[in-house]
Amino acid sequence: MTENEITEHLRAIGGLADADIDLPGTALLLGAVGRPAVDLAPYRCHLLRLAEEAAGMIDASDSAERQRAMLTELLAHRHSYHGDSESYDDHRNANLIDVIDRRQGLPVALAILYLHAGRSYGADIAGLNFPSHFLIRLSGRGQRLIIDPFHRGVAMDAAALRQRLKDLHGAEAEIAPEHYAAVGNRDILIRLQNNIKLRAIAAGNMARATEVIETMTLFAPDRSELSWELAVLQSRSGNLRRAIATLERFLADRPAADGRDQLEDLLHRLRGRVN
Repeated sequence: MTENEITEHLRAIGGLADADIDLPGTALLLGAVGRPAVDLAPYRCHLLRLAEEAAGMIDASDSAERQRAMLTELLAHRHSYHGDSESYDDHRNANLIDVIDRRQGLPVALAILYLHAGRSYGADIAGLNFPSHFLIRLSGRGQRLIIDPFHRGVAMDAAALRQRLKDLHGAEAEIAPEHYAAVGNRDILIRLQNNIKLRAIAAGNMARATEVIETMTLFAPDRSELSWELAVLQSRSGNLRRAIATLERFLADRPAADGRDQLEDLLHRLRGRVN
């Protein structure tokens, strides 16, 4: 698959309803950006195998705890997936191709595999908007569990969740209702790519960060925050006219977009720097 073909596939995904997005398939495409010679067929076969094995050993009518135990058996034990706590910031941990090769990754990357396996047998399963550490909610027989794919699918109670939040965000942090909110496929993919973007920024590689956001705008073209962030990075790299074009194009295509006022304000300020 050429780079142009990958781009066109991602652009087509940008026009899909969220529920119609192939989550792991799109994550593989994102992993192939910049490395178009990679053959995705073995990775797609692996995803198919995970789905078939999950459907053969788990039933959506099982209790949430049994489903969790069997998903853990499948992914953490049979296929050895686990969180990479030793080299957490390695960019490969957010690339599903590398995650499959290395059998380790970030919480959100591993969660994509858990969600894929769960959806294959009709599980009531969803990713959660928990800050800084992606989690999964799994329901069955009136029972609801929150599980951590990074730590081999362990179930987390309220006390563990509260402590995890404090460990990540300080002693004053408290659980809020939005932390339990389910997130859609597009948001999961954005969160996956944000990990790569933030690591590029931390390394001072603004060009790489810009490329990542440009890719994100392909599959999430309606997200005003991405166009805002892209324009900011472009302007900071000295590409003022490119930043202006980014905002003008977004505003012209989406006259009723959320965050329009902020984008128009940024556009006005960037134009002032050119004139």
